[in-house]
Amino acid sequence: MAGTGRNTNEGEFALIDRVLKPLAADTPAALGLTDDAAVLTPAKGKDLVLTKDAMVAGVHFREADLPGDIARKLLRVNLSDLAAMGATPVGYLLATFWPEDLPHAWITEFAEGLAEDQEEFGVGLLGGDTVRTCGPLSLSLTAIGSVAEGKALRRNGAGDGDLIVVSGTIGDGALGLRALNGQLPDLDPTSEEYLEDRYQLPEPRMALGRALVGKATSCIDISDGLIADIGHITEESGLGAVIEWEKVPLSEAAQAAVQSEPDLIATVLTGGDDYELAFTLPAERRDDLVKLAKEGGVPLTIIGEMIAGEGVRVRQADGNDMPLSVRGWQHF
Repeated sequence: MAGTGRNTNEGEFALIDRVLKPLAADTPAALGLTDDAAVLTPAKGKDLVLTKDAMVAGVHFREADLPGDIARKLLRVNLSDLAAMGATPVGYLLATFWPEDLPHAWITEFAEGLAEDQEEFGVGLLGGDTVRTCGPLSLSLTAIGSVAEGKALRRNGAGDGDLIVVSGTIGDGALGLRALNGQLPDLDPTSEEYLEDRYQLPEPRMALGRALVGKATSCIDISDGLIADIGHITEESGLGAVIEWEKVPLSEAAQAAVQSEPDLIATVLTGGDDYELAFTLPAERRDDLVKLAKEGGVPLTIIGEMIAGEGVRVRQADGNDMPLSVRGWQHF
């Protein structure tokens, strides 16, 4: 684990030793963070799966958010990418860009959040880098997983007539951000707290991802929004998709928000930050969903099907297509 890129001093290295090195204690490939890089040997018959996500203060999290929650979300969104490919986590690399005036206590709480989720998800730190910056606070994490050779779930394997299935409930993440920003004033406190928690601490569906290997024809995690991410499957698979709005599963909190403000339907469908899995399954394997839901530990819902053509249509209860001016989160 390298030190800061500017004006290093022993105090900063001591902080790295105290706060970050313990995160690698149970990861032999990290070599105790004493060398320039980790040494990772994939198990025989396994492929490595690598993914990277970055988070910037004011864009991906609020500066008022708790350091431990920020750390846990950073790790979880990367683990969600591994889940979408059916992989089991092996370790992760971390790069942090600390503002000059960031308190050491903030960094300590950030590391404590990582330690909490490392234990929950069975993953450890492999290495990385820390640098000082004039701002904003920025974080980058690369997660590494493994999956049986040639068996990684992809976006490009969906077939005409395949069922489109999602895990959990949709729209909670985007509505949670609105709640945190005070944009859902009519929502009851219990629902507000639930949605905020879903935004700040998404649940990567690791067990479900592994259960889908060899069964799902395509898979993706819902980060940019349901419509946008199903759209990635249609593009890569050379097909279209029809989503039935009435079948999209909503939590009680999301239902309350939509009933109070029907325009929030667009937010539910396009807002993102759910980190549930969306996958396709041949129609003849419909009966497998009961077992998959049990193995994955999360409810599964059929919300539509893949069709010949292109793009994603959302069909309303009256049979007409729902007009959507925005299809999902745009990174640029």
